[in-house]
Amino acid sequence: MSIVPRVRFAAPAAPTGPHAVLLAAADVGLGPVGRALDEAADGIVIRAAATARFTGKLVAGLDLIAPAGVGLDRLAVIGVGAPTELSEFDWLRIGGAVAAKLGEAKVAQSKVVAELPGGPLSADQAADLALGLTMRAYEFDRYKAKKPDDEDKPAALDVTIMVADPAAAEVAWARRAAVAEGVRLARDLVNEPANVLGPVEFADQAAALARLGLEVEVLGEAELKALGMRALLGVAQGSARPPRLVVMKWNGGPAGEKPVAFVGKGVVFDTGGISIKPAAGMEDMKGDMGGAAAVTGLMAALAGRKAKVNAVGVLGIVENMPDGAAQRPGDIVAARNGVTIEIINTDAEGRLVLADALHYTIERFEPKFVVDLATLTGAIIVALGQHHAGLFSNDDALAAALAAAGKASGEPVWRMPLGREYDKLIESKFADIKNTGGRHGGAITAAQFLKRFVGDTPWAHLDIAGTAMGSPSSDVNRSWGSGYGVRLLDRLVADGYES
Repeated sequence: MSIVPRVRFAAPAAPTGPHAVLLAAADVGLGPVGRALDEAADGIVIRAAATARFTGKLVAGLDLIAPAGVGLDRLAVIGVGAPTELSEFDWLRIGGAVAAKLGEAKVAQSKVVAELPGGPLSADQAADLALGLTMRAYEFDRYKAKKPDDEDKPAALDVTIMVADPAAAEVAWARRAAVAEGVRLARDLVNEPANVLGPVEFADQAAALARLGLEVEVLGEAELKALGMRALLGVAQGSARPPRLVVMKWNGGPAGEKPVAFVGKGVVFDTGGISIKPAAGMEDMKGDMGGAAAVTGLMAALAGRKAKVNAVGVLGIVENMPDGAAQRPGDIVAARNGVTIEIINTDAEGRLVLADALHYTIERFEPKFVVDLATLTGAIIVALGQHHAGLFSNDDALAAALAAAGKASGEPVWRMPLGREYDKLIESKFADIKNTGGRHGGAITAAQFLKRFVGDTPWAHLDIAGTAMGSPSSDVNRSWGSGYGVRLLDRLVADGYES
């Protein structure tokens, strides 16, 4: 199973034990404890750095066998580059580099000396380092049989970060630990195979978050029919597994204050339906619920850190399959708000799920804003690759806040256009709109489709098809499911919407 590191903080001291980590600025600049350790070891760090051409470049690493007499078995040095130029996300990257060295060393315990030539790290910097360490340590290996080379892999990881103000660092870490748990949950959900995680099982996992203080409602097929969610139900009708709509509420703000709202696409497996996808790569469609996973992780994080906000998370959870009862191209369905939709391509199913979920969320909760997340289109990957999510919005202030949160969290977004001219591409001969607009501008026409269901409510759509699953490995993630969106939206709430 994946190791969840135990992180704690202590006052600065000469590290002892099986393993320690020093931080080095550019030109191998060490802090006081590091310099003293290097001197006690007859200059081993500086000499090894020269031999390995290690200069302290950001997230570069150096491994050493510690000499006798210093109270250590092994020593790692992680570069931080120019300390004055480091962003918040850079400290997460540094923590990820620390975790990588611990994994290579296969040690169960380590001490990180959180200081630089200019002085000790702040409580927030140390806590960010711990967050990056925890995120990088994540693995999804629950279905792997034990391998011979696993025998010396520790069953637990205990990391002590030695910082000037341990009490303040503990307080800063408590908030980030809740966010780390939200990211872990989102990654687990995306990584789970679809035979394990169907709509009912996903809803059950969300319902279990009541233990954190969330109020959770799970609506079944009968309730969805009564609510008129025929767009969502049309996607689900080809599957033997019934759909679910999950509503999670966190009431951490003033009573009566309008909530902020988040809606996630939760297609637990997407064959494309009758418009079936090619076989190559279809296994990745177990991750087509990445938006719902992110919302679930976010709500867990908000509850876990006792966020001072009223928030609602809504998940539309279905499976898109091609059996004899499945929706056909040419079918027409009426969404909950009365808009009729001609189905051109049953593989454009996520927008149908979101249409009903968005309208329901806005009508019931009247939120300050609503953000939806969805692995919606391959077109966004063509446009932006896999390092930015596509951002579409009807509100400039919300879009700017999301962009700022993305930059701070290291989960960036890029705003894409909306416009009436794109509406023409989704006009239908037989219904109010159709569910695809053709090949050109596919991510935009999908967003234009969703815009029909939000009215005047400030709204943003995040197309995370390129970032939620199969995105490139980074200093803080080696998992196929990245958990993208949890930290971004937690930062959005923390910076602008908490009381």
